[in-house]
Amino acid sequence: MIDQRHRNEAPRLALRLPVPAAAARALVLAAVFVCAACGLVYELELVALASYLVGDSVTQASVVLSVMVFAMGCGSLLAKRLRGRAAAAFAAIEAGLALVGGLSVMVLYGFFAWFGQATPAMVGCAFAIGVLTGAEVPLLMTLVQRIRRQDAGGAVADLFAADYVGALVGGLAFPFLLLPHFGQLTGALATGVVNAAAGGATVLWLFRGDLSRRARGWLLVANVLVLAVLAGAAAAAGPFERAARRAVYGGDVRVAEQSAVQEIVLTGGESGGRPLRLYLDGRLRVSGPATARYAQALVHPAMNGPHARVLLLGGGDGLALREVLRYGDVAEVTAVQPDAELLRLARADPGLSALNGHAYADARVRAVTADPFDWLRGLRGDGPGSYDVIVADLADPGLSRSAKLYSQEFYGLAARALAPGGRLAVRAGTAAGAARTFWTIDATVRAAGLRTSPYWLPADSRPADSPDQAYLLAARSGAPRLALPPGTPPTLTPPALRLAARAPLPTRPSRALPPSTLLRPRIPAS
Repeated sequence: MIDQRHRNEAPRLALRLPVPAAAARALVLAAVFVCAACGLVYELELVALASYLVGDSVTQASVVLSVMVFAMGCGSLLAKRLRGRAAAAFAAIEAGLALVGGLSVMVLYGFFAWFGQATPAMVGCAFAIGVLTGAEVPLLMTLVQRIRRQDAGGAVADLFAADYVGALVGGLAFPFLLLPHFGQLTGALATGVVNAAAGGATVLWLFRGDLSRRARGWLLVANVLVLAVLAGAAAAAGPFERAARRAVYGGDVRVAEQSAVQEIVLTGGESGGRPLRLYLDGRLRVSGPATARYAQALVHPAMNGPHARVLLLGGGDGLALREVLRYGDVAEVTAVQPDAELLRLARADPGLSALNGHAYADARVRAVTADPFDWLRGLRGDGPGSYDVIVADLADPGLSRSAKLYSQEFYGLAARALAPGGRLAVRAGTAAGAARTFWTIDATVRAAGLRTSPYWLPADSRPADSPDQAYLLAARSGAPRLALPPGTPPTLTPPALRLAARAPLPTRPSRALPPSTLLRPRIPAS
C-alpha cells in the first residue's frame, strides 16, 4: 500500500524549490543516475580487487553480489523509518556511501597487506555499501513524489530507468576509464568524491527549503569532512601503496604496474641484492635462477623430436622461450602473450631480460599480443597444423579467468595446430595439494583426442621459492616417451625426469574424472 502521509506536503515543498517542478524532477533523476553509477563502480572495485588478492573470481563475485543484494534489502527496510526526513536522510546516506565506497579499496588492500586476510574486509565493505545503496531508492522515491505527485507506477518507472542507465555507465566507466587511467585505489576515491558532491548538492541546494538552518549546517560540515578525508586519502595513496607493497613483497619493489590483464610486481634483481622475483596478481611466478629448472622441465621433454617450428602460449617472462632457443635447429618460434606490458618488461627490464637471456631479441622469435584461446581459434585450416611443439606456459589453473585455457575446447584447438608427430607440453600448476585439479587437466587433454604422459618435478631445498610443479606431455598418436634430447642443460637429468614421471602415479584417481569444458568448467577441482 502506498504511503499517503506526505500527500499534503507536496504543494508546500514545490513552492520552496529553487527551480520549476519539471526541472527539479529532472535534477533528482540525474542524481539517481550518478548515484547508481557510483554504486556499481564500488561493487566492481570490490570484485576486481578481491579476485586479484584471493583468486577465483567466480567465488569472489558471487560473495560480493549476494552480500550486497542482501544488504540492499536491509537498507530498503531501514529507509522506511527515514522517509519523514527524506532529504536530510538521503544527504547523510550519500555522504556515508561516498566515504565507505571511496575508502573500500584502501581498506581491503590494507587488510590483505598487513593482516593477510582480505575476505572479512571484502564482506564488511560489501555489506555496508549494500545497506547504504539499498536505502537510496525509497528515499529518492519520496523526494520525487514530493516535487510532483504522480501515480506510483510512473514514478517507479522513471526512477529505475535512471538507475539502470546510471549502472550501465558506471559498469562501462570502470574497465575503460577508471581502471586504466586512475587505478583501483584512486579510481575508488574519485568515485567517492563524485558521489558525495552529487548527493550533497542535490539536497543542500534543491531541497534546502526542507531543512532547518541547523540541519543544513550539519550536512554541509559532514560533506566537507567526507571530501576532505577522500582528498587526504588520495594525497596519501602513493605512500600507502608503497608501504602496502613493502608489507606484501618486501622492501625492494622495483616495478609495480596494473596492466590491462593483471598486476605485475618485480622485486630484487639488482647487483648484490635479492634474486629477481616476478609476481603476477600477487602470485610468485619467477624467483631468480632457481625458477629455470621448472622452465627446463616444461620445455625440454617436448623438444625430444622434430622441433623446427614451436608455438609458445603464455610464458611472457621469457624463461620458457630461452629454453626453446637453446636448440640451434629451431627455425621459428611464435610467442603468443596476452599481456603487452609483461612482454615489454621481459624485453626492457634489465633484471628480467638478463634472466631470460634476452630471448625476445632473437630473430627467430615472432611475438604476438593476443588471447591464446582467440589466437588459436583464428588459425585457419581443418587439416593438421604445422607446429612441431606447442608449449602452454599459462596462468595458474586456480584462477577462474584462466579456466578457458584449461578447457577441452582449448586443447582441441591446440591439437588442431599440431603437425603430425607434434607434442603439446602443459604446465599444470603446483602439484602439492592439487592432485585432483592436475588429473582433471589430464582428463581434459585426453578428451581433446591426445594421449598424455604426466610428470611432477619435486620441490628443491627451498620450497617457499620453488614449489613442486606439475606437467603434461601429450601427442596424438600415443603417450609420448619422456626423454631428454641432446642439448638439455645438465640441471635437468634423465634420472630426475624418471623420478618426475613416477611422482604423480600414487595420486591417480581410481575412476576417470570428467573433463573441464567452457560450459562445465571444473578447474580448479576439489
